[in-house]
Amino acid sequence: MIIMKTLRGTLKRSIFGMDTRKNAARWARSLFAAFLACLMAGGTLSPVFAQSPQNSQANPAPTPAQSSDQTPPATPAPPPTTTASGATIAPVASLGRAKYDFSRAPSYFPNIIRPYESQHVAPPDLVNSPRLDQLVHDNKLEINLQDAIELALENSIDIAVQRYNPWIADAGLLNAKSGQTSFGTPASVSVISSSSAPINAFSLNIVSFDPILQSTNSVGEFTTPINNPLISGTGTTSNGLLAIISHSNEFNDSYSQTFETGTNFTVAWDNTRNRSSSFSANFFNPSVSSNLQVSISQPLLNGFGRSVGTRNIRIAQNVQLIANWAFAQQAITTITNTITAYWELVYARENVKVNQQNVAASQKLYEDDKKQLEIGSIAPLDVTRSESELETNTGNLILAQTVQLTDEQTLKNFISKDPLAPNMINVEIIPTDLPKQPEMVEAASFEDAIKEAFAKRPELQEEFYNLKNADIDVKATKNGLLPTLTASGFYESQGLAGNSPILGATTTVAGAPIVDANGVPILFNGAEIFEPATTTAVLGQKNQGFGTAQSQVFHNNFPEYAGQLTLTLPLRNRSAQALHARSLLVQRQMETQMQQLRNAALLDVRNSYIALTQDRAQVAAASKARQLQQETFDAEQKKYQLGASTVYNVILTQRDLITAQATELRALANLVEAKANYERALGRTLEVNHVTIADAKSGEINRDTLIPGTLHGKVVGVEDLFKSLPTGR
Repeated sequence: MIIMKTLRGTLKRSIFGMDTRKNAARWARSLFAAFLACLMAGGTLSPVFAQSPQNSQANPAPTPAQSSDQTPPATPAPPPTTTASGATIAPVASLGRAKYDFSRAPSYFPNIIRPYESQHVAPPDLVNSPRLDQLVHDNKLEINLQDAIELALENSIDIAVQRYNPWIADAGLLNAKSGQTSFGTPASVSVISSSSAPINAFSLNIVSFDPILQSTNSVGEFTTPINNPLISGTGTTSNGLLAIISHSNEFNDSYSQTFETGTNFTVAWDNTRNRSSSFSANFFNPSVSSNLQVSISQPLLNGFGRSVGTRNIRIAQNVQLIANWAFAQQAITTITNTITAYWELVYARENVKVNQQNVAASQKLYEDDKKQLEIGSIAPLDVTRSESELETNTGNLILAQTVQLTDEQTLKNFISKDPLAPNMINVEIIPTDLPKQPEMVEAASFEDAIKEAFAKRPELQEEFYNLKNADIDVKATKNGLLPTLTASGFYESQGLAGNSPILGATTTVAGAPIVDANGVPILFNGAEIFEPATTTAVLGQKNQGFGTAQSQVFHNNFPEYAGQLTLTLPLRNRSAQALHARSLLVQRQMETQMQQLRNAALLDVRNSYIALTQDRAQVAAASKARQLQQETFDAEQKKYQLGASTVYNVILTQRDLITAQATELRALANLVEAKANYERALGRTLEVNHVTIADAKSGEINRDTLIPGTLHGKVVGVEDLFKSLPTGR
């Protein structure tokens, strides 16, 4: 970070404060020094990276100081947000963040190869929790409703599957931070996972918010046959032909990065050493050439501004929240289904007892009728009628027992990861709670219930954040309509050095004779005329190399400066228009879908409220009917004791009492199930059952957890989520 600040500050001073050649030279030296420091800090030589994957393991064993499953630092919670209904609720960013945080990449300090290693993800735990085994005794599992809820949250496969979606959303945020897009995750609503805006569509720059450091080293040797009279006297003989043998070494490094403002910054440092067997073509042999290049570009229309550059990051953050709310929705669904399955099993077991009592009463009546037939006090038709009733009740008992087995298996599926495990497959579940009249949970008014549902139902919150993503995409695609106008600047400082001869004094000597058209020397006063020639004495060799070339670069001896404006104007612009129209249509569709979800929530609240109210009335009626039937049975027993009634009448009233008790039990089961469904419709389920979603800011664990990564048997993190009700709109 310090190196990047140095680079930015140096570049800024160079552009706006370079008034003299001296300032330019000072800027070049400091920039080059900063670049070298960057190379040294990051590991410049490519062999280091070429060897590291082969010399390191993909998943090294965790050290005692830091396990691979160690909980990373908790992500700071964002400020409260405004829901779709206009209410201010506590943030939900901590949902599902207990065990892992994949939105943070492994740090390269102190292990510089850590970012190039695979992260560890533990395999799924598909074995039933130990607490489930602890509750099984003599092949029986006795549990109350709270036990069933906790076991379901601890072992639910649906929750285990949904648990991965917040982590996938974390990884999507990490990808967006690098300049790419987020990852889509399943949710109750269709999710916008990235922006479709054509930002800088015609730019050749690689958009990467992660710095890219590239180092290239090459060595080459070339033998070239001479086919040019200008260099025919040079070179060496190879296979009967004259050839020039040259050798080349290159060492090139570059650093590039795109920033959230759309600015692209690139620094390149290139060095080449050439050596040739020909001395006629080059002043230096061998020669070293170096150059330092700095380029910067900034979009001024399409792609301008941080809001455009961070569009996918903000979308990814909202996708995180959507995934968290979807996870909360799964927890609500699991709890509601478990409550329903528990009470269905309670009723099924009690219904079996009722049918067993009916069978016993029918059996007694049948036996009594057979005795009455033997003494001739009743007709054979009465025995046939009682036998028919016995068979009917026996069939009802078999059906009730079948329903009990089905409901037991349903609950077993909810509270265990593997219902076919040897320690679970033949276990009988015995619920210890019986349904009873619950306290009033209805809101003060239907309007208050709707407001509460609009603030708490997860699918509405998912759609709310999805609408925010749609708004981000609309603004980004609107920017994508603009033509591309890019301002760019370029600076290069070059250096050249090598080996060259040290020349002495120059003398003039007679050269070649002057001849006529026939090649005959021309005579003057009988003597040949010679063309004068000069010869220079070679006193030695001057050796200069890499250091001299870098000195020239540092001192800005051979600078180049360039500025450029590039305008790209796509005629008709149909692709950008189509993408913007699509984003607008999707936004309007989601606004309509939000109303659709609100209407569905309203209907759900209304229906569940009606069902709850109706079931309360049915419980009251069934309770009164059972009470009256009890009085009837007691009266019939007293009449029988006084000789004013028969066994048949007593059995009939007893059967009616048993049926009334079963009706009351069914009504009570329906009522507690309606209560759970009403709480689900209002989004209260997690709150009522004391379940919150994991944050795990503390490593303290006092009991077995519900959802992996929870605390004190609860999923923690949104205790304040339901403290304030929305005002609605």
